[in-house]
Amino acid sequence: MKPFISVVIPLHNEEGNLPYLYEELKEVLEKLNTSYEILFVNDGSTDRTGEILMEMFQKDKYLKVVELDGNFGEAAALSAGFAFCKGEVVLTMDGDGQNDPRDLPLLLEELKKGYKAVSGWRKERKEDFLKRVLPSKIANWMIALITGCKIHDTGCGLKAYKAELVRGFQIPHGFHRFLPALFGVKGKEVSEVMVKDRSRKAGKSHYGLSRTFEVIRELLTIRFVLSGPRKWKNKFLKINLILAILTGLGVLLKSLPLVIGLGVLLIVSYLIYKNLERFLQVQQRGAYRVKYFWTKEEE
Repeated sequence: MKPFISVVIPLHNEEGNLPYLYEELKEVLEKLNTSYEILFVNDGSTDRTGEILMEMFQKDKYLKVVELDGNFGEAAALSAGFAFCKGEVVLTMDGDGQNDPRDLPLLLEELKKGYKAVSGWRKERKEDFLKRVLPSKIANWMIALITGCKIHDTGCGLKAYKAELVRGFQIPHGFHRFLPALFGVKGKEVSEVMVKDRSRKAGKSHYGLSRTFEVIRELLTIRFVLSGPRKWKNKFLKINLILAILTGLGVLLKSLPLVIGLGVLLIVSYLIYKNLERFLQVQQRGAYRVKYFWTKEEE
């Protein structure tokens, strides 16, 4: 019998947070009085995360584990969870314990109103304002402007989806930040609810300065992804060739301002082209490799 709810949780080196998160999640799910499955995706952890998952798996028939063959990133881990989940409703949350499982029923209630996706909104953040909160607010504003999906907190891992929206979807590295817009949902098909933000019990955030540059790089591309990546990839290939020729002419004319201006445009255009190429490759080949899939369910 297929479960009604699938909870997908990517994990990378979360040995200190996993036991607490699991106990809280089980308590919440048992109170919902509906069928469910918990799907942990171990994304190449090098600590005891895998061992702890196996201990849990032995005791819990509703728990499933996808073991990836390496560290592919959060987007790939979510893609793997979407591929193996069987619920009618798919819930996602981070594995570091900063999302509170007690907020999951709020998302489920909102989804019942007919939305295709519901996103959590961490209005009161627990992180450093200048390093995390302010850049996040700016990024969220830009994402909403570019995609038309008016979500206050796209970076919140706590989300709910109708299963047909996500199942089998391959998310390229870094593009999980644009969910649910990446699934092609319109503004009126998405809602959000305010959820709690908590501090980590253990470990350090995986967020660093490089993530900021990744967000900027993907922001340049997302509009073209949503309006037809293959079409735009071909267009940007031609644009790159034209800009390269013009930059070469600028060098021959010994015009430094022209070379710099065209060179910057060429770099930006090339980055967009490569991102579109990467997006299309992931859709064809997949974003991850699975090492093991652990389930007690009879096929």
